[in-house]
Amino acid sequence: MSDDRLTKLETRVAELIATTEDLSDIVAQQADEIARLTNRVRMLKEREAERELTDGASVPLADQKPPHW
Repeated sequence: MSDDRLTKLETRVAELIATTEDLSDIVAQQADEIARLTNRVRMLKEREAERELTDGASVPLADQKPPHW
């Protein structure tokens, strides 16, 4: 294998490693954001269920089956 070809391969491997590390960081950030958003949705659902109960509803709308079922 020539030195030029080896250098090109090493350069390409280094670029791929850097790209993989960047993508890994992005995936970790997205996982954190998904966890925060999931928690926020859970809190909003709980708050809405509490509001529906205080308004006199017997069963929160989120727990009722749609009328076509």
